[in-house]
Amino acid sequence: MKKRKMVQEEFCCPTFNLPEKGVHSWQAPSNIALIKYWGKYGLQLPKNASLSFTLSACQTQTKVIYTKQKQADKFSFKVFLKGEHAPSFEPKVATFLERIEAYLPFLRNYHFDIYTQNTFPHSSGIASSASGLAALACCLLSIEKEHNPELTEEKFAKKASFLARLGSGSAARSITGPLMLWGEHQGTEKSSQLFAIPYEEPLDTIFRDFQDTILLVDRGKKEVSSTLGHNLMLNHPYAENRFQQAQHQLSQLKKVLKEGDLKNFTKIVEMEALALHAMMMTSDPYFILMKPNTLEIIHRIWAYREANDSAVCFTLDAGANVHLLYPKKEKKKILDFVKNQLVAFCEKGQYICDEVGLGASVIES
Repeated sequence: MKKRKMVQEEFCCPTFNLPEKGVHSWQAPSNIALIKYWGKYGLQLPKNASLSFTLSACQTQTKVIYTKQKQADKFSFKVFLKGEHAPSFEPKVATFLERIEAYLPFLRNYHFDIYTQNTFPHSSGIASSASGLAALACCLLSIEKEHNPELTEEKFAKKASFLARLGSGSAARSITGPLMLWGEHQGTEKSSQLFAIPYEEPLDTIFRDFQDTILLVDRGKKEVSSTLGHNLMLNHPYAENRFQQAQHQLSQLKKVLKEGDLKNFTKIVEMEALALHAMMMTSDPYFILMKPNTLEIIHRIWAYREANDSAVCFTLDAGANVHLLYPKKEKKKILDFVKNQLVAFCEKGQYICDEVGLGASVIES
């Protein structure tokens, strides 16, 4: 007997007359977590809440062309990366469609041609699953929106985050901005395990245009997949302490964001980055994802900050690249610092200049 899937009634789709064909195009940004989520359970549910900056320049642009067909046993689609058929992406998309079908039940009634590309270099070491699945979720949900007048802009964003999460946990945080909170957190109203919410707590203006210069230390494929990394937390000896630490750090960060306290912002964000890597270094099996150049960059950031009374700090994803975070008023000085001291430790001298953004948006034809 098949195990019945839990269905969240709130996100179910009403019945409507299916259009013959159509097209929707969206772009969705990557995001960088300040409070890290590392460890999940069930179907993409986080063990602790996370908070992220939504980025602006690092986007995935996706166009979905849909054509009506007889309802099929399998999903019918093709994925194209920069115009070229990319079958290696299709198993992940198939899994995503299977997970969201209960909420968009018309999916088997169509053939989809999915055209996607990133505004940042492919294989740059920047994870594109968050931006890619967020953009795809918005395109598919737009089919419902055409025929469901009750799907307001606010409800669309909520459901898009819910759907995107089923493909990639961090994709839940790529729908709106400038800050997104995902996961239940005591004291944060409306926080949910099921979707990310826009951060609506008091926010000092200095954080609304924060800068993120991404130093590409290693452009290769991730050594450890996110799925494997999260699974390593299941029997991790320090897992429960880490989950509690993250929840506490989020409470502390809320005060910092309200007060514009850059000194403690730096302390919390860097501690979170190193805690994430500490979990990987103490798991079984264990991994060291930082490279020698990652460590060299970190030490130079610390030295520069001390010498220049700067508010620059770093964070890391589960890889070797370094995200350099700083207030916009320091942009010129920090970019000079990057060019003079840090670019030598980037693969092929590459880095990306980005800043806080406002989330996914329709691409007008």
